Amino acid sequence: MSEDSRNNIDSNSIEETRRKKMEEFKQSFDQNAIRGEYEDDAAGTTQMYSDESSVTSYSTDSSSLKRRKGHDEINSFSDSDTRKRIERDSKKELKQQKKEEKKIEKLKAKRNRRIFKLVWLSMIIIVGVMVAQYILVGVNDLLGISRTNNPHTVTVSIPANPTLDDIANALKEKGVIERTSFFKMYANFTSNVEGFRQGDFQIDTNKDYEAIINYLQSNVNRTDIVTVQITEGMSVLEIADTLHENGVISDIQAFLDTCNSNEFDEDYPFLKAITNAGDRYYKLEGYLFPDTYDFYLSEKPAAVIEKFLYNFENKITLHKEKYFGSKDKVTLEQAAAGTGYTTDQILTIASIIQAEAANKEDMYYISSILHNRLDYGAASGVAKLNCDCTVYYPYRKAENVPESIRTTFVSRYNTNNFDGLPAGPVCNPGAEAIKAAIKPYESDYLFFCHDTVENGATPMYAETLEGHEENLSMIGKAQSTEEIGWGW
Repeated sequence: MSEDSRNNIDSNSIEETRRKKMEEFKQSFDQNAIRGEYEDDAAGTTQMYSDESSVTSYSTDSSSLKRRKGHDEINSFSDSDTRKRIERDSKKELKQQKKEEKKIEKLKAKRNRRIFKLVWLSMIIIVGVMVAQYILVGVNDLLGISRTNNPHTVTVSIPANPTLDDIANALKEKGVIERTSFFKMYANFTSNVEGFRQGDFQIDTNKDYEAIINYLQSNVNRTDIVTVQITEGMSVLEIADTLHENGVISDIQAFLDTCNSNEFDEDYPFLKAITNAGDRYYKLEGYLFPDTYDFYLSEKPAAVIEKFLYNFENKITLHKEKYFGSKDKVTLEQAAAGTGYTTDQILTIASIIQAEAANKEDMYYISSILHNRLDYGAASGVAKLNCDCTVYYPYRKAENVPESIRTTFVSRYNTNNFDGLPAGPVCNPGAEAIKAAIKPYESDYLFFCHDTVENGATPMYAETLEGHEENLSMIGKAQSTEEIGWGW
């Protein structure tokens, strides 16, 4: 064998041995890298062969291999592929750790969600049971089912200007409802918070909510009703006193203020036609039609006055008859239009007739006297009406004038002080006095007086002042002047 051949064999053998050692080193290093463990052997040596077929020993002490957090320094024998693989494996391990942590977090979150859902479900069930019970009991009360077993009638008193709380509490107190909160919720939901009436109501306890609400929002169902008779010739002040005495109104001044307002003008044209309201004591004097009325206790003044005006409208401006032998049916308002006076002036004349007349026939004679004075009084020298009923108006007599102003009081309506009619009616006349004002008897009388004691208020008329004085002297023989009632 030649020298060259021998050298080639030795060279190949050395290369093979070197290759095997490198493979063993790589395998050992890879295993330690995966586990993250490196063993430092300061005294140990690793035999390696040089490129010249010699094996060189090298030391692997702590200065050759250093362990660092998250990083290993690769020996010079490691090639670039080995380093990349080691880095890739390290990242893979870190990624795997993160996956494990996320998995643990997901398990915890899943467990927490189960606990939360269990708690939430329990709360829903508890609240659901409570709500279901509330609704069930409320609906039962709404429909009146629980009260049908023992139905009876009770009287419920509702205060003035009631709130929804007032209504619910009053009903609960009398056993008409059981759940005030459910009743108020229903009333709000159905927009029935307002419209409830005050007063006393007799109501059955087995009614449902809707029936209860409808029942309490109608005055027709009230039982606190009082019947009051307003007689012909009563003034606004006297009517106010009568209403107060019967419990219909609680505040007299509020009633009088309403009688002086324009609150009703848009609904009643005959009030809107009044042009001298500022000269009157009470604008509605003459329009509170005398009649027998059913009022509710503690009514609002406007509601009371509304009944008077509604009655006046029906009797005077809507009701038609063949008055005074006419061929066609007409209203008293239409009949008044043919006199040359306004409806308001006819009412003023009628109020004086009502206040002065002794009986029905006397009304037509006094009407004749008033018309005669108004028509040609100036020419006869008796232009003033000189009516006793106007002297102290709005009071009936001197003793009715408040004591604080009695000595100085002078009525603006005193017909002794001016010619013609006063600013408005002095009382509220009935239909007969209005008819007399529209169609008086025909006469030449200008004076009247009454014997109010001995002869049963017998009327006495005269065409002249001399005749009137004679009538007065005849009455004066039997009575003092304080007992005599006369027109002039």
